[in-house]
Amino acid sequence: MRWARTVEDGTAAAVLFDVDGVLIDTADAHGRVWRAWARARGLDPEAVWAATQGRRRADILRLVAPERDPAEEHRALDRLMAAEEPGFRAFDGAAGLLRALPPGRWAVVTSSRAEPTAQRLARTGLPVPEVRVCAEDVFEGKPSPEGYLTAAARLGVDPARCLVVEDAPAGIAAGLAAGCTVYAVATTHRPEELRDAQGCFGSLAEAARAVRRHVRGARHTGHVRPDRPQGDTS
Repeated sequence: MRWARTVEDGTAAAVLFDVDGVLIDTADAHGRVWRAWARARGLDPEAVWAATQGRRRADILRLVAPERDPAEEHRALDRLMAAEEPGFRAFDGAAGLLRALPPGRWAVVTSSRAEPTAQRLARTGLPVPEVRVCAEDVFEGKPSPEGYLTAAARLGVDPARCLVVEDAPAGIAAGLAAGCTVYAVATTHRPEELRDAQGCFGSLAEAARAVRRHVRGARHTGHVRPDRPQGDTS
């Protein structure tokens, strides 16, 4: 644990997870995809990669390549990402944490699109929740609070009683703006970049015990065992 401000046990009615960088380790792959795409178009790969953090693909394209045909660029990015998908793995502790939470008491809120998100969760051996708020489901991506407000509404829970788990400053800002408590995992950013969160943990496995403790009805164990991803990753 890096830090955790006081949050009372059993006070969260639901948990809202980002996916990439929180439940699934995709950062290196996304970095390779966006840098390769940028180089092929004569753009600065590092500037493009910096612009992607916490944003939807459509928003990134509008920001870094507004003159290009979005449909064509989506297809190009899809081809690059398809080559990376087989290597994706769930973070240690992800499957155990999700299965410990009461049904209907957690959701995912992601800047990725709906179909790849569901496929990625299933392929890495993670449960696919009924409530998934993806890129197509909101008018504004993170740092707008729209995604987290939408997820809370679909679960029928007051946002003030939701715990958000994020890995990026834009996602933390979105969760806080929605009125949620926010925990960060330092998987893709340095802890000092995540200081606005109420808690910061070095990994999801490290955060799992705190998350369970704050959700009434969650199953508790004496330790957090890393979960081996299940299912086809090819």
